[in-house]
Amino acid sequence: MKKRNLFLFIPLTFTLLGLTSVETKDEKTNVTAYLNRIKKEIWVDSVFNTFSEEDKIAQLFFAAAYSNRSKAEEDAVSNLIKKHHIGGLVFFQGSPTKQAELTNRYQTESNVPLMIAMDAEWGLGMRLDSTISFPYQMALGATAEDNLIYEMGAEIAQQFKRIGMHINFAPVADVNNNANNPVINYRSFGEDKVKVVQKAYAYMKGMQDNGLITSAKHFPGHGDTDVDSHYGLPVIKHSRERLEDIELYPFKELINKGLNGIMVAHMNIPALDNTPNLPTTLSQPVITNLLRNDLGFKGLIFTDAMNMKGVTAYHPAGEAEVKALLAGNDIMELSENIPKAIEAIKSAVKQGVIQQESINEKCKKVLTAKYDLGLAKWEKINLNNLTQDLNNEKAKTLNRQLSAATLTLLKNEANLLPLKNIEKQEIAVISIGSGSNTSLQNKANELAKIESFSLPITANSQSIQKVKSKLRKFDVVIVGLHDTQKRPNNKVEYSADLQSFIGELAQNPKSVIVVLKNPYTLARFKNIEKTKQLIMMYYDCENAQEAAINFIFGKGFATGKMPVSVGNFKAGEGIEVK
Repeated sequence: MKKRNLFLFIPLTFTLLGLTSVETKDEKTNVTAYLNRIKKEIWVDSVFNTFSEEDKIAQLFFAAAYSNRSKAEEDAVSNLIKKHHIGGLVFFQGSPTKQAELTNRYQTESNVPLMIAMDAEWGLGMRLDSTISFPYQMALGATAEDNLIYEMGAEIAQQFKRIGMHINFAPVADVNNNANNPVINYRSFGEDKVKVVQKAYAYMKGMQDNGLITSAKHFPGHGDTDVDSHYGLPVIKHSRERLEDIELYPFKELINKGLNGIMVAHMNIPALDNTPNLPTTLSQPVITNLLRNDLGFKGLIFTDAMNMKGVTAYHPAGEAEVKALLAGNDIMELSENIPKAIEAIKSAVKQGVIQQESINEKCKKVLTAKYDLGLAKWEKINLNNLTQDLNNEKAKTLNRQLSAATLTLLKNEANLLPLKNIEKQEIAVISIGSGSNTSLQNKANELAKIESFSLPITANSQSIQKVKSKLRKFDVVIVGLHDTQKRPNNKVEYSADLQSFIGELAQNPKSVIVVLKNPYTLARFKNIEKTKQLIMMYYDCENAQEAAINFIFGKGFATGKMPVSVGNFKAGEGIEVK
């Protein structure tokens, strides 16, 4: 009886304090959850009540931060934190130890702990040196092992937390159905909307189950554009019906599966809002009406970077941020001029253009997210063994497994692969696009007696002829088509002579061609469809090269399927060899 009265007393006490909200059925049967909710409300209200009107607005801004820039730029970030009390940071290029040091500094300087975010679609290696880069999403679109994508998400979450970060602006949920897309492309899981959902969900789930806020992007779908919104405003002229069927589909599905964050893209889509030159980031019909009301999204809504030309070309700093809040965004990242934007929003509130209650609601939403992330009890990042922890053996093994799982066998007409009677065959390995020995050659040399050749992207007819004359004696010629770009764009930068030589190799029945490039490059290689043995690896790195060689020499498997259609090769194609 006394115990029952105690439980009655606890909610009554909080009711008298004016701190309760309407209890859910689950909370009434779970006192711990109920009390935790009350603790959260107390913390949020106590912090909120210390804020000035400017502070409430500033919590809605995330500024850019780098760990490889000058002290003056570091101090400029500190100034935004100490003087304007911004809500968070987005880290870009640098090193893990320096970023951790800066994070400790910036968190110490902030009155309220900062949320720390990063665009790390393929892991910390997207931004930081000395860290792991997992396969690009286009490569992951080929794998049948979505459990590995989940594990990748979980590992990335652990690495984020180890370095003091809370939000990953990932996964990319765009359906890439435009081979000429200059900005999404290899960042998408592919052209099949159902598979995009499956893989984006696995990635999202792995991160969210391990304590991160995710941000599926780029709502309402950036996959069918031919303009990069960093440099201009793409215009999407599809009908509402088409958008509902393709572009919006992954976001609808992920929302229904518990997505906790979304990033809105800078695009003009007349079927959703016919205001000229208005990006979707500033559109109330897109964000409030469609995303909030129609799709029922309750999580955090982030703008894409507010310094991109997709916004700034038509909407100056200050004006853009006012429109972004009116549209329904919660957090604005990378504004061109944060102090100016804060003043513009203060003025809009004073004039009644923006309601103060809207600012209060968004501010409390941000504070609630901070509490849920554990920031009410922020602790300094331990710098000891940081780089080693971020490069742990489990993560390295997972990375190798992912690369192997993406391997897609497109042609094997003579059933040559995996190679048989290796010890009786003369085998050559030629790396094209590389001027030195590669992992492709080194791994092959571990498994068999081979001879290696290399040709740089600038190779002329004379150097090619020397190699060509030596290849005639070999029973098998393994050809690695290497990528020369920082990221796997759908470009081929080989010399004309080199491309002609590749066309000849493609018609040689003894050739095994390994494409370590964007799958869309298949359309740019002459005679590639005539190749008897063709392997697609999607990107160029040590793990991808070694996975290809392991398969060729009977030490691996082929289970990948093309995530996009290119010429005669259709999405979903891939020969399985286990």
